[in-house]
Amino acid sequence: MPVTKSLPKLQKNMKGKKQTVHPRGRKFKQLVKATLREEKVQNKKRSYNQKKSSELTRIKFVQDIINTDDMKNVETFDNKMTLVIIDEFINRDDHELNELISKRRANRPPTNRQQMLENKKNVELEEFKTGFLCPDLTDAKNVSFLRNWNGTFGALSTLKLIRLNNKGEKVVGGNNPKGQSDDVKME
Repeated sequence: MPVTKSLPKLQKNMKGKKQTVHPRGRKFKQLVKATLREEKVQNKKRSYNQKKSSELTRIKFVQDIINTDDMKNVETFDNKMTLVIIDEFINRDDHELNELISKRRANRPPTNRQQMLENKKNVELEEFKTGFLCPDLTDAKNVSFLRNWNGTFGALSTLKLIRLNNKGEKVVGGNNPKGQSDDVKME
């Protein structure tokens, strides 16, 4: 008989029976294992959704920039222009951050929002040093696809992404989105 792994199935099994479970019993161990598994699955799901959401935010930002009137007629962008776009993305919250810093009285701790913005910027700067994940704007097909992109996750699978470091070089490898990988090579 297979062991039940999901918590709802275990709880459903135990519904009509006596409510007390012995701390060293088989059912208790099953409940503990299922609860831990449920938490682990939820954490993985949450981290995956956060990663996808941040990737979607980046790509949407780049799409908005290349769809502006100034850039509308440009067919492809070189790596230097992509670096400018990435730099704009990293510094997108600077106005709010400076406002929060100026509003804070002397000798007061920073607000949670300020800390969050600073941490986000630091993580993005670290990733930028080792290789920032962004759409490949040197490919004309990719740029035209990005201009017409409807903003969904499903369409992102056909979008070609590259990693650029702060020197404008393409970086090969380094799948870690936080920029903490050791397997990064320069092209």
